Amino acid sequence: MEFVNSKFKLYSGYFQVLTQYKKLAGGGYIGFNNATFLSERDTADRNYALSYYMKENNCFPGSVSLRDELDFYFQLCSLETTCESAAVMAATLANGGVCPLTNEICISARPCRDVLSLMYSCGMYDYSGQFAFQVGLPAKSGVSGAMIVVVPNLMGICIWSPPLDKMGNSVRGVSFCKKMIETFNFHNYDSLLHADTKKIDPRKRGMPNESELILEMMFATKKGDIDDVRRMFLGGVNLNMSDYDGRTPLHLAASEGQSLMVDFFLDIAHVNPLVRDRLVINTLIMFEKNIVNKNTYINQ
Repeated sequence: MEFVNSKFKLYSGYFQVLTQYKKLAGGGYIGFNNATFLSERDTADRNYALSYYMKENNCFPGSVSLRDELDFYFQLCSLETTCESAAVMAATLANGGVCPLTNEICISARPCRDVLSLMYSCGMYDYSGQFAFQVGLPAKSGVSGAMIVVVPNLMGICIWSPPLDKMGNSVRGVSFCKKMIETFNFHNYDSLLHADTKKIDPRKRGMPNESELILEMMFATKKGDIDDVRRMFLGGVNLNMSDYDGRTPLHLAASEGQSLMVDFFLDIAHVNPLVRDRLVINTLIMFEKNIVNKNTYINQ
């Protein structure tokens, strides 16, 4: 009975970890490869030697079954997933433990920080120190050639390229990370004052250009979203801007019969009501025609 209970605890622990990993992956695929498990267990002489040495030095509680603990470790080493699921797991860590797909809190902030610290300090086997120095990001590699990289508060990446270097890391994965750091200021210490300003920081949203502002303004006007239009007006956006046809937001509001929007443009924003578009159509004519058409339809 004691043997059965210990085995039940072993299987229960495995399924708890599996369930947690699936939450991190947003419900993505996380599976188990039995062939890998058997291979890990049959070629684990070094792990057995280290474990028994630790047990000899009282590093484990007396009630612990070393074989069961090692089997549990081999089970976790035999989990498999896809690049998509691994990328979501990395993104969850980058998002402070909240899965970006489900908005579920998978790991609280403190444990998430600890996981990232471990990945930063020892996630790349014996190459960890050099990787932290050159790339400066939390990462974890595997002998399958897979590798996840976390850019805190921005994104998670999964790279898969099987050729490994002598340290057991993906050759192309490490090379990709180095190239990425040369282009973007993702290194842990790229944010220092007087740092290299030639690198790109995608986390900083630049000022939108005029075309983007016109598109945003026209879309808000079309929807009749006066709150959004008011926000842009208070932010200093020029409401007299026009698109490629010379149409201003006032033209669009008039053609759509948006009376409240027209009042806002004329009475609050004081836009120019005499602007004509490429078709030389006056906004007042458009607005009156639209109102007449609507009234005719209602009377019918």
